[in-house]
Amino acid sequence: DTGICWDNSPAESFWSSFKHEHYYRHSYATKAELGAAIDKWIAWYNNKRRHSSIGMLSPVCYERSLAATAKAA
Repeated sequence: DTGICWDNSPAESFWSSFKHEHYYRHSYATKAELGAAIDKWIAWYNNKRRHSSIGMLSPVCYERSLAATAKAA
């Protein structure tokens, strides 16, 4: 279904985090500089930033734990 307000909530939350944790705290001289900053932040967000909703793990660590649990089962 389209038009359900919760459809886009994960994406909205992600970009809100980016804006509040990084974008508003920096200035960028070029679009290329901004693009590089976004790439770097996304890598950090997925590999290093701990998320309370997944037990204070990074998304990559959480995915690895799920795979390990599935393999053990």
